[in-house]
Amino acid sequence: MGMGRGAGPSALGFWPTFAFLLCSFPAAISSCKILKCNSEFWSATAGSHAPAPDDAPEFCAALRTYALCTRRTARTCRGDLAYHSAVHGIEDLMSQHNCSKDGPTSQPHLRTLPPPPGDSQERSDSPEICHYEKSFHNRAAAPNYTHCGLFGDPHLRTFTDRFQTCKVQGAWPLIDNNYLNVQVTNTPVLPGSAATATSKLTIIFKNFQECVDQKVYQAEMDELPAAFADGSKNGGDKHGANSLKITEKVSGQHVEIQAKYIGTTIVVRQVGGYLTFAVRMPEEVVNAVEDRDSQGLYLCLRGCPLNQQIDFQAFRAGAESPGAHGLPAASPAPSAPDTFPYETAVAKCKEKLPVEDLYYQACVFDLLTTGDVNFTLAAYYALEDVKMLHSNKDKLHLYERTREPPGRAAAAGLPPAPWPLLGSLLLLPLLPVLLEAT
Repeated sequence: MGMGRGAGPSALGFWPTFAFLLCSFPAAISSCKILKCNSEFWSATAGSHAPAPDDAPEFCAALRTYALCTRRTARTCRGDLAYHSAVHGIEDLMSQHNCSKDGPTSQPHLRTLPPPPGDSQERSDSPEICHYEKSFHNRAAAPNYTHCGLFGDPHLRTFTDRFQTCKVQGAWPLIDNNYLNVQVTNTPVLPGSAATATSKLTIIFKNFQECVDQKVYQAEMDELPAAFADGSKNGGDKHGANSLKITEKVSGQHVEIQAKYIGTTIVVRQVGGYLTFAVRMPEEVVNAVEDRDSQGLYLCLRGCPLNQQIDFQAFRAGAESPGAHGLPAASPAPSAPDTFPYETAVAKCKEKLPVEDLYYQACVFDLLTTGDVNFTLAAYYALEDVKMLHSNKDKLHLYERTREPPGRAAAAGLPPAPWPLLGSLLLLPLLPVLLEAT
């Protein structure tokens, strides 16, 4: 199976090329209500995008109501990927069903339609091209899988096993290749703090041959859906639709998405008030990009820009400078006083993370900077996801490595990373001294 093939044009033509550029730059934090619009339309039409002829007038009314809902939330959804997908989808469906833009907008009451055949189980005649691993039976080497994860403050583990703590406030792309786009939005944990955590996640699975239609998944704080934005749980109406499936593991807390056609597994969790993300993806898919010069914006591959990384060495130097009182202004430490003492943070993290690796140190850092005990669970589940998704069991735990091993990037077929990995978490033992100085 040659993954050099490009994803075909979307069956519904939702996405002009420039649309995804919106996620390449930090966006303003907003209260976009597009998930509510999507849910209402799905409920009103029983999930059908192909109504019976007798239901066409009511279906058109539902589309007009859907369009009105998107217009009402347009101001707060600027730059939101799911919103733009919905707008283009409405236009396409109205054209397909000859719906006029003017007319009644009352909610329809269509009869409930049965789920599409095979939605609950794998189709035995699904095309081989829609199962990445099966397609390797004629090839000498099995696929090599990589892992990327984002959790907590946020802490980023890249596809090349670099570990960083970043600010990255606003909207940032985690993954951007020919098959998949992932964007996260990070918001400050406390007012006036540089520490942020993930409050929104958008995943776009691009239209792919006879396997899947384009699908959008979006999660927000306190809303972890068990379905895609259109209400479906698989890849659409194509023959290999079940090569993309979403499964709810724990209601409102844990969702898993299997994209077998690209050999990819994604885990999304809500821990406390924030989201975590983890992915297992073949290197061939990771590197399937048309414009390699744009990979610097792809955080899972290249890491966070240097000016977005949290450098504890700079905080220490600022705190020790003559006349300094406490941590520097750029410190991730919050203005609120109700954080954990260092000894308490260490004890709580030890309960869940007995190995003193970078996940343990990230846990301690998050408790010191936020005072939110839920960040202990975020680090714990992030490590559990690594255990499930990482292909190299010798690399589950990361310790004091501060730079990429020579030849690692070249061996993976990636350009050298332009930003050095900071050994910031190694200075955690110094934080109690700095905090006592405040």
